[in-house]
Amino acid sequence: MDLVNHLNDRLLFAVPKKGRLYQQCLDLLKGADIQFNRSNRLDIALCTNLPIALVFLPAADIPRFVGEGRVSLGITGQDQVAESAISVQEIVSLGFGSCKLQIEVPENGEYTDPRQLIGKSIVTSFTHLAEQYFRKLEAETANGEAAVDIDGKKPLKTVIKYVGGSVEAACALGIADAVVDLVESGETMRAAGLKAIETLFETSAVLIASQHPTHRDLMDIIVSRIKGVIAAGKYVLCNYNCPREKLDDVISITPGRRAPTVSPLEDDGWVAVSSMVEKKKIAEVMDQLQAAGAEDVLVFNISNSRV
Repeated sequence: MDLVNHLNDRLLFAVPKKGRLYQQCLDLLKGADIQFNRSNRLDIALCTNLPIALVFLPAADIPRFVGEGRVSLGITGQDQVAESAISVQEIVSLGFGSCKLQIEVPENGEYTDPRQLIGKSIVTSFTHLAEQYFRKLEAETANGEAAVDIDGKKPLKTVIKYVGGSVEAACALGIADAVVDLVESGETMRAAGLKAIETLFETSAVLIASQHPTHRDLMDIIVSRIKGVIAAGKYVLCNYNCPREKLDDVISITPGRRAPTVSPLEDDGWVAVSSMVEKKKIAEVMDQLQAAGAEDVLVFNISNSRV
């Protein structure tokens, strides 16, 4: 009863309890200054500095708890949101956990096109997305007629089977002709003797919210913090000096997220410019600035932000 009362007074925030998103979610919570102590084997942790309760759940379950339960915020994969078909708000892409939902077939097998799999057996943990894809494919042929069975009497129907783990082993163990699964580097699939023939969905981690959240003011603060942490990881601050007559040229190189900050210098005819630049592009941007006449180009990491 005490736990129920504690949860009633707190914003509920669901995060993955394990898997590919877990550690990066913990780093994101730390950056947002959401402090908590999680006891062993407990999937609910009360924050020590904010009225928030963290609920650790399988990533696949989070859309349901956010969309249909009392959980206001959650972090999961876009693939899980699409698979659940539950109505939630996708607040912001978090920029980690990128991978692809792909059709994989035996490397040395006969299949090279998804259409060859119509009427075959597919194993996946994403049955909803696989059903959508193959039902649409079944209705498509070059002549606008559905593929039919060997007797030419009825349309072929692809068999979609659910397996919760080790999906990549399904073909080798004889229960599938192909699999549909998430692929990051592809190393696991190659080790299982599989190759990709189609990408159904590209996905990454996303912050989702309930359509009817509680503690709206606190939720807005947490969303703002998380957006700030994401921006701090994505951008650096680029400062430089340039002649005023070249200002238009250099600003076109560093337009910033919204606009750069331009300040006059005591040296007449010169200005100082400060702008946020994507971290992955900064080396190329510095080269372009130097070529355009900028001097004293300095780059600073951003530890946190509000954007």
